[in-house]
Amino acid sequence: MTRHQRTVLVACILATAVVLVDSTVVNVALPAIERELGGGLAGQQWASNAYLLTLGALLLVGGSLGDIFGERRIFTAGVVGFGVTSVLCALAPTIEILVAARALQGVAGALLTPAALAVIVATFSGQERGRAIGAWTAWAGIGAVLGPLVGGQIVDTASWRWIFAINVPLLVVTLVLISRTMKAGERAEGGKVDVLGGALCAIGLGGMTYGLIEQPLRGFGDPLVLGSLLAGAALFAAFLAHERRTPAPMLPLELFKRRNFAIGNVQTLTMYGGLGLMFFFLILFLQQVAGYSALEAGTATLPVSIVMFFLSTRFGALADRFGPRLFMGAGPLVAAVGLALLARLDRDVDYLTDLLPAVLFFALGLSMTVAPLTATVLADADEHNAGVASGVNNAIARVAGLIAVAAVGTVVAAQYGSRLDSELGTLADRPQLAGPVERAKRQPLAEVRAQGLQPPVRARLAKATEAASVSAFRLGMGISAVLVAGGGVLGLIGLRNPRREVKCADCPGGALTGAPREAVDTERLPRVELPQQALARSGAGAQADR
Repeated sequence: MTRHQRTVLVACILATAVVLVDSTVVNVALPAIERELGGGLAGQQWASNAYLLTLGALLLVGGSLGDIFGERRIFTAGVVGFGVTSVLCALAPTIEILVAARALQGVAGALLTPAALAVIVATFSGQERGRAIGAWTAWAGIGAVLGPLVGGQIVDTASWRWIFAINVPLLVVTLVLISRTMKAGERAEGGKVDVLGGALCAIGLGGMTYGLIEQPLRGFGDPLVLGSLLAGAALFAAFLAHERRTPAPMLPLELFKRRNFAIGNVQTLTMYGGLGLMFFFLILFLQQVAGYSALEAGTATLPVSIVMFFLSTRFGALADRFGPRLFMGAGPLVAAVGLALLARLDRDVDYLTDLLPAVLFFALGLSMTVAPLTATVLADADEHNAGVASGVNNAIARVAGLIAVAAVGTVVAAQYGSRLDSELGTLADRPQLAGPVERAKRQPLAEVRAQGLQPPVRARLAKATEAASVSAFRLGMGISAVLVAGGGVLGLIGLRNPRREVKCADCPGGALTGAPREAVDTERLPRVELPQQALARSGAGAQADR
């Protein structure tokens, strides 16, 4: 890896890590934000969700713009935009302005993220590309996990405003690195912005993302949730129909006819869906059932990032050497073993013997999969479609967890309610239990408040909710294991290892472009005469003597 390549990689890692950190770091600051700016529960939710909404809705658009105007231009615009909106967030005087600034921050992140990956693809080739994508994945994952820990420390010692202000110096460093190393890039010949396609895509994805964000709070039966999901799906279907007809599509649907691209994105959905389910339900279970503190629960999953940090780059390089199919097939199966081990947890969780082995299995499988997966998806796209291919893959990764939690969460809630009724038996018919039981069913795996009940009844309810929580958690982890393992089987069966990259220009016999070269340098070889040539020469000499 050259110095130029290292500098480009550092710039892309810094910018992407900031985007991922800001998707999680704000959660630890929400109580402090509410105390200063007000807004209640709704204000807290949208201080977080406004960012996720615009980020998820515009990733495809951002990737397409990178292909049209050049990845470096869009990457730079995203970095500048993210820095400006971070300042707006830090200075926000009201909750409304903070929510608006967070939404704009998501727009900048949607420009930056796919462009960063496309820049890496353009800068690296061969085995170096796999290592670079592995490093990018590992460091970005470290940032996402460390975000809440660092953010909590900042909020406790300074002010919540600093979790946004700290982005600015990091992004300034990124801009300096960009200016020294990256070429501006050329605008795609004949490239046009697909305005209608972009609008349909953004509104469609935005509607579905909004519905998935609100579903855990309102339920699928809520008109706003159901309407958002249906309207978003209809608009996204209209977007796909438009892309099929337009001569200059934002998303060339022919990409999905390529086996590795299509299977890689399906595997992205299953792998990141399992990742979202694991983190969501495990953190809840450890705090509400196993008695872990918030810090202990967060630290319990830290080995995932540590393992990825040390192994992602290596597995990326190995996949470039031996082909990605083995790693994209075996990795999800190893991760599924970890999820299956989590499905055996009970109320009493010993970290070293019960939790750590499961987390390590999952981390190893994730490390085996992610870098080869990302590299394979992008390698199956043409260079002029690298941005939109990155946007597709990033968009799927972002919404996979939302889809999985919404879908599996419904099944988990049903299992929780059924087991709770079974554990309480005839006790569930008592009028004084109606309120606590109903609240418990609306919030599976959450602590049940049962003030005013007699101690024996309260103890019985606590035992019943504990048993129901364990049963629901096990079902959720079991479904996650099946989902992730299914992606691994699909990878083993369906993926094709690409042919080894051969630099034809360096091969004897000619080049792909330019004038062909001789396979052997004849000027340096001794001349060897054939018998016919020797006879002809001797005959010519005899005639000359006469």
